[in-house]
Amino acid sequence: MKSKEIRDKIDSVGIWNDKSSIEGIPQGDMPQDTIKLYDNHIKKAKLLFPELLKDVRNLAYKNRNKIVISICGGSGVGKTGVAALLTHYFNNLGIGSYTMSGDNYPHRIPMYNDAERLGIYRKAAIQGLIRKGNYSMERFEIIHTLQKCQGDLDKANVVKYPWLREYIDSGITGLQGYLGTDREINFMEVNDIINKFKKGSDKIWLKRLGRENTELWYEAVDMSEVHILIIDWTHGNSEYLEGIDIPVLLNSTPKETEEFRKSRNRGDETDTPFIKTVLEIEQEIIKKNAGKAKYIVSKQCEFIDQEQFREIMSK
Repeated sequence: MKSKEIRDKIDSVGIWNDKSSIEGIPQGDMPQDTIKLYDNHIKKAKLLFPELLKDVRNLAYKNRNKIVISICGGSGVGKTGVAALLTHYFNNLGIGSYTMSGDNYPHRIPMYNDAERLGIYRKAAIQGLIRKGNYSMERFEIIHTLQKCQGDLDKANVVKYPWLREYIDSGITGLQGYLGTDREINFMEVNDIINKFKKGSDKIWLKRLGRENTELWYEAVDMSEVHILIIDWTHGNSEYLEGIDIPVLLNSTPKETEEFRKSRNRGDETDTPFIKTVLEIEQEIIKKNAGKAKYIVSKQCEFIDQEQFREIMSK
């Protein structure tokens, strides 16, 4: 399909009002990831889609027929559901679309990546105490006991052990140098996929990643009729990511993110100190990169501007 054909399809739509069934919509490409669609997913997707149609039309007028949209935001905010619906809407108009999950592209499978994250935190935390001259074997015995239940990440324990504040702060600083960076994620591979898609590659090998070390493989995906690549990813607005045409941020506060994760019941321990620490750092990364988003959608399914975003996130 040439760019003119994309323009003509969009021009023929008029006022978009999709009433098609959402049964059997594309589920993305994350292995074993089952999408449950809720009303807020549908509201966000229906809010976004008319604007995305305008953007795609404008890009098509610039002779672009391969367009990349990213849907980013905190864990559990609805990225996967919204991305699936947008792909469904584009496909219904006859504009081929595919949803790709960025979660398939860390350097390590989840169980090893979690171990790496925890190892980086604890190494940096102890080194921080040593630098300040506040480390001793007696304190290590306390730390070692706390580590067995992730108490060494729990800020509540600072009341009993004031020196633990320095340990925690140093650990968080170490973790900030890893989470969401090219040390953790293979952004080079994702950027290469985007580049191949935009150059019109008919077949692209996409990574599939489960939770076990035997669950890593690649599938050849036919992109010959795909014109809209939607990337569903927490890091879809990252400074390391290249080639995104329309970045979309689904906003949530840290508290809302935690509630979203619990409601999804993903099978992981959503309320552990470790997970809470990771989510807090991810939220800071999202806030830092929010200025790049063309659209920001609130929890209330409304567009908000950068000033409103900053106000919400400062509370």
